[in-house]
Amino acid sequence: MLVQDRISRFLLAAVVLILLSSCQTALQQTPKQTAVKKEPKIALVLGGGAAKGFAHVGVIRVLEQEKIPISMVVGTSVGSVIGSLYAANPDSFQLEWIAFKIERNDIFDFSIVYSKLGPVQGVKLENFIDQNIKVKRVEETKIPFYPVATDLNTGETVTLEKGSLARAVHASAAIPGVFVPVQFGSRTLVDGGVTDNVACDIARAKGADIVIAVNLSKDVKNYQMDSLVDIMAQSINIMMSRSTRGKFSPEDVLIEPDTKGISMFDFSQKKQLMEEGIKSARAAIPRIRELMAKYQR
Repeated sequence: MLVQDRISRFLLAAVVLILLSSCQTALQQTPKQTAVKKEPKIALVLGGGAAKGFAHVGVIRVLEQEKIPISMVVGTSVGSVIGSLYAANPDSFQLEWIAFKIERNDIFDFSIVYSKLGPVQGVKLENFIDQNIKVKRVEETKIPFYPVATDLNTGETVTLEKGSLARAVHASAAIPGVFVPVQFGSRTLVDGGVTDNVACDIARAKGADIVIAVNLSKDVKNYQMDSLVDIMAQSINIMMSRSTRGKFSPEDVLIEPDTKGISMFDFSQKKQLMEEGIKSARAAIPRIRELMAKYQR
């Protein structure tokens, strides 16, 4: 009986060892789970520059053709005008069609009645946005959209995330000295280019992994100023150029279309500006793909 008991215990121990060995082998052979690839959040940051903003349209055409997924749009001044049109309806063909229709009188409604605060009221600009965009609020755009303005009383850079889309774009593009400052909630706002003309910092704060920045104010040289409007435009151009300094990170994709020799209020150079946008965007595609590839490894 004692011998049988010892044999039983031995057999039980052997069975347990075999089972443990099998479990360990199974665990070792279990394939490793494949890491889930992260899709990078790509921000398109469009800077100010008034009529030079037609270059933004060319940039957007290339990004769409190359199937670069845009997760958010940050716009300052004319960057907000073009950015709102695209964020609300991400279709570069439709954007080009609207852009070619834009004339100076669609944006600037000069009136001597408001000359104390600025000759342009901005009503036409708001009407233009309302007529060409179906959604009416900033938070309703298909691509998240962040128009940038400046608080005239405090000097703060303000990101307008909710409220009237037309009013937000108007505030972001209210060039000081040209447009009457805009009341938006409790704030009095002017052009975002005063403090943050190419707002890469805002894109990063909103969670962007890759920032594609379009700067229209690289070259501010202008030796042909024959009127007060020319002087005002050049002064604004210099201001916007200065507000971009120190804003770019080495990791940002910086696109700078050649806009030299074109006035900020010259709406006759649409085709040339769009072509410059296309050219500069195509040159940036390899760098964009290189950054995107880091998230696919």
